[in-house]
Amino acid sequence: MSSVLTNVLPSPEGLEVVVPAPDSGPGNWAGAASVVLVDGVFWLTYRVRRPPAVGRGVSVVVARSEDGVRFTHVAEVGREGFGTESFERPVLVPLPEGGWRLYVSCATPDSKHWWVDSLTAASPADLPDGERRVVLPGDSELAVKDPVILVRDGRWQMWVCCHPLDEPGHEDRMSTRHLVSADGLEWEDRGEVLAGSPGTWDARGARVTAVLEAEPLVVLYDGRADAAANWHETTGLARWDGTRLVADPSVGPIASPHSDGAFRYGCAVPLPDGSTRFYLESARPDGAHDLVTCLR
Repeated sequence: MSSVLTNVLPSPEGLEVVVPAPDSGPGNWAGAASVVLVDGVFWLTYRVRRPPAVGRGVSVVVARSEDGVRFTHVAEVGREGFGTESFERPVLVPLPEGGWRLYVSCATPDSKHWWVDSLTAASPADLPDGERRVVLPGDSELAVKDPVILVRDGRWQMWVCCHPLDEPGHEDRMSTRHLVSADGLEWEDRGEVLAGSPGTWDARGARVTAVLEAEPLVVLYDGRADAAANWHETTGLARWDGTRLVADPSVGPIASPHSDGAFRYGCAVPLPDGSTRFYLESARPDGAHDLVTCLR
């Protein structure tokens, strides 16, 4: 890993709000974002979430920006067409052969199960009417959501958050598995690569949120110590040890100083000048979560 990335990490200092929460108070979140820089344009996708009484994850938004801070709305996907109870983290990918694909995390109604769908279209604006396909269905024993996708030299890689469903009332536990693909639609599971460490801040689970370096692999991830901290994850760093990802004990947890402390779903965009623009979902004093950015 380069010395720059070793020393440059997101922090709750110097943040700018990219998308404010849809309302005040706990359960109102804008975030779970992914961002990609293509030909000088920042393309952002994020989910809008409301408290359970008024809808949970109600939509996924696609937006664009010239500076990475001020974004213009391009498209929006509502949950109704997916038969999902809620959305979580989406991912926007420019396809090597041209066109765009949006991956969305979908909750099965009246259950703890999640699956991942995709929409493929010629342009970001066309994605709401794009070709839809189930990418990762999950099953009765495992919920899958919040993918992180890297496309490099024709090889697709995914790190996906998995929740075991074998113990009722404990479905919030999470770990990360690594998958590979030739086309981004059919995926081969290579197994678990990151899990929480007992007795630490991520004991209840660990979710890869961004790839900082591909070789050797270095990632941002978020996690939590217990079930009570569900939805309030904080951020750390993990490195590949030759077999799996291992948490760097010198980093994290990086947390918001406000309300529930959430500082999660980190995304990193390397810039041509060598700096990195980070995007995260961050708690604010009233308990809502804003989508924020910082330049490091």
